[in-house]
Amino acid sequence: MPQNLVIIIPQFNDWEALNLLIQKINEDLRPEIIENTSLLIVDDCSSKDRTQPFTRFIGKDIKLLTLYRNLGHQKAIAIGLSYVAENMDCDQVIVMDADGEDAPSDINKLVTKSLEEPDKIIFAERNKRTEGFLFRFFYIIYKLAFKLLTGKVITFGNFSLVPKNRLKNLVRVSEIWNNYPGGVIRSRIPYSSVLTDRATRLAGNSKMNFVSLILHGLSAISVMVDTTAVRILIFSIFMSGLAVAFIVFIIFLKLIGNATPGWASTLGSTLMILMLQSFLISLFLVFMVLQYRSQQHFIPAVHYRDFVEKVETFQLMA
Repeated sequence: MPQNLVIIIPQFNDWEALNLLIQKINEDLRPEIIENTSLLIVDDCSSKDRTQPFTRFIGKDIKLLTLYRNLGHQKAIAIGLSYVAENMDCDQVIVMDADGEDAPSDINKLVTKSLEEPDKIIFAERNKRTEGFLFRFFYIIYKLAFKLLTGKVITFGNFSLVPKNRLKNLVRVSEIWNNYPGGVIRSRIPYSSVLTDRATRLAGNSKMNFVSLILHGLSAISVMVDTTAVRILIFSIFMSGLAVAFIVFIIFLKLIGNATPGWASTLGSTLMILMLQSFLISLFLVFMVLQYRSQQHFIPAVHYRDFVEKVETFQLMA
């Protein structure tokens, strides 16, 4: 079992759910795990003040890291990981949401799996989801789009365990600033997963709407933008080849006199314009990516301090 475990919980206006989550952590974690566990709450500049004290935590302590401005869930995770890597002594780090949809009991599974594969990041892969049909439908589309555009498979979210020997590598991966699971895939740090069931929200309403879901999906794809650009270019070349084949076929029909007057020239010119536009746009995207790769990137481990307003420690042991 780990000597020291830190659970990073980013939250924005979820104080009520957070207190219920702490209570469930007390109840569901095995005694040998929780007695060496600390909580790091990353407050993403909440617009609502905390009106109730933290629920009594039977682990070591609770740290509250407050950000200067609202940055979003993924960036809050990156800042939390960077703070732990620099300031806290731990053997393993858990990343989980504050709303309770990541079941604390599954932390036991993550720890057990990590003992079997100590050099890998362990993700909680969803075996059963509790969202509505529309959300699950678009989530399937997102996974298919991710596979087509990046060549990778993504079947997990933020809920994960990071071993100490991978933490300092991870916080120097610039891509986790935009999307944590996508950044891990891009980094080529070895990872594995365990099957878990998604729990229900403990309190309040979800802040994930249709727009934020699309933005989250695009952020995951964006971390593999170079691969995505090349795949789009290859697809564009393939479609251009089909367009050329159709144009040749149209010319053939016109030569043998089977083409409708005006139809061949109109369709042929339209295909030529679409072919040139798609190819040039794809080529422009590839050059933008090459330019991006030559620039200095944001490194969470180096720059995270600019966003940290304060860190408070609460000793809440029984």
